[in-house]
Amino acid sequence: MSTTVEKFSRSLPPEEVELLEVVRDFVERRVRPVVRELEHENIYPAELIEEMKAIGLFGLSIPPPWSAGKVSTTCYALVTAELAAGWMSLAGVLGSHSVVSRVLTLFGTDEQRQRYLPAMASGEIRAAMALTEPSGGSDLQAMQTTARRLGDHYVVNGSKAWITNARQSSLIALLCKTDSEVRPRHAGISILLVTPGPGLTVSRDMPKLGYKGVESCELFLDGYQAPASALLGGQEGRGFAQMMNGLELGRIQVAARALGVGTAAFNAALRYSQEREAFGKPIWRHQSIGNYLADMATKLTAARLLIIHAAQMLDSNERSDLEAGMAKLFASESALEAAIDAMRIHGSYGYSLEFDVERYFRDAPLMILGEGTNEIQRNVIVRQLIARGGLPT
Repeated sequence: MSTTVEKFSRSLPPEEVELLEVVRDFVERRVRPVVRELEHENIYPAELIEEMKAIGLFGLSIPPPWSAGKVSTTCYALVTAELAAGWMSLAGVLGSHSVVSRVLTLFGTDEQRQRYLPAMASGEIRAAMALTEPSGGSDLQAMQTTARRLGDHYVVNGSKAWITNARQSSLIALLCKTDSEVRPRHAGISILLVTPGPGLTVSRDMPKLGYKGVESCELFLDGYQAPASALLGGQEGRGFAQMMNGLELGRIQVAARALGVGTAAFNAALRYSQEREAFGKPIWRHQSIGNYLADMATKLTAARLLIIHAAQMLDSNERSDLEAGMAKLFASESALEAAIDAMRIHGSYGYSLEFDVERYFRDAPLMILGEGTNEIQRNVIVRQLIARGGLPT
């Protein structure tokens, strides 16, 4: 394992360090040789995902007795970063699955946990979360998807957009309104655990700049019937708070994806700057290039520390929306800067499909938008700063 990874994993137990080594070997041996072809052709990476199941990656956020593979959030974040450094789309596959795992673990009924979590841990069940709507964006409380209780079932109508894992999942955590009249609006929002069936249509794969190979789809629900037992936790009106809790892990995961992409871009630029010569010397020796590299490394190191801090807060069972928001905000902005600067350092080759830098440039913007835009993150951060009375000295 590299010196950098060893330094940041010293506090992890030996079995978690070993897992990081396994993931890094998987990325180097299996992902990097094929990623360019799969990504450019937008091919679903079925074989790689099967190997991720075999490693146990789908159970990393699921605790005993439903999984034997639970790790600390710090380890989970570093695993995510390793995957994203190889191909961000593979890390994305774990994102929504892990958020659903968390909300089920924390808020599911005993029957719901036993029904879904063991199969989710093995990867037999892949989970998706359906929050965003075509006209709603970041304003989740303005959603128009409704679930009306009729006897022993709910009738669901509405639409969702940008749903990762939509075609491959057999479980969807659907955020919907079970009461459209109650105020405040979030008190009428619930989560239904829905499975594919009549009335639920996965329509088109939305065309994307990056994040290739993994589907992001529109969903339509037209008279879809879900049993009353599908209501997460068995009580209506708690879905918004449940999902916000799950998104604390989701934002750490997105931050870790950004760290992986940014680090891969930096490492590519660092190597190229030592190989490429201009005016009789390696280009890293030119101050403008050296300054780019110094700034990239500094910001990515700070991003890693913010992610680890947020992960430790989450594992201590303290509220971590401030820390997760900071990590997601800073890591995603740093990754985007790193991707752009790596392209600058590569010059015209950074624009070529023959170099991985162009993929990092296309993948990095997703993290400033996903799991709440960075404008939303700033709102979350300042509200928590006011509530907490500032930062500790």
